[in-house]
Amino acid sequence: MAKEIKKIIPIPEGVTVTFQGQVLTVSGQKGKNERTFWYPGIKIEVMDSEVVVDSSVMKKTQKAMVGTFASHISNMIKGVTEGFEYRMKVVYSHFPMQIKVEGKQLMIGNFLGEKKARSANILGESKVKASGDEVVVTGINKEDVGQTAANIEQATRIKRFDPRVFQDGIYTVEKIV
Repeated sequence: MAKEIKKIIPIPEGVTVTFQGQVLTVSGQKGKNERTFWYPGIKIEVMDSEVVVDSSVMKKTQKAMVGTFASHISNMIKGVTEGFEYRMKVVYSHFPMQIKVEGKQLMIGNFLGEKKARSANILGESKVKASGDEVVVTGINKEDVGQTAANIEQATRIKRFDPRVFQDGIYTVEKIV
């Protein structure tokens, strides 16, 4: 009476998925995503128009990892078809901030009147556009885009001041995922 654990992810038109060794590659009109998938007792197969994540072991951890792998694969497919976007708002009341992108860093100058600029890392192939009081983070890898937005928020975290008075910072206002 063993029930099979299986998740099926459909592949939309215009997207190619290949699985060689332990690396799953998803290509679409926005770009190419690669990721390594391996867990004991779990196998991934690419059929004609779907990806099948299956497990022969009926344990709780395998069942959880099948769902996790299926979510990662569907996020990879969504990334190469639609992409991910985080909109952030620059908020200041005391000192106007200067924001500029330099390579793989977002430089935040004059934060709370500090002389030294703060910086936030931009991960992977994520792109950051800063204009006026808005920062937009876009990309095809959901984890890189989300972590880049988190790095930007963390770079403007306030210490040693009352957060009810000093509400300056860069905050995520919208996730388009």
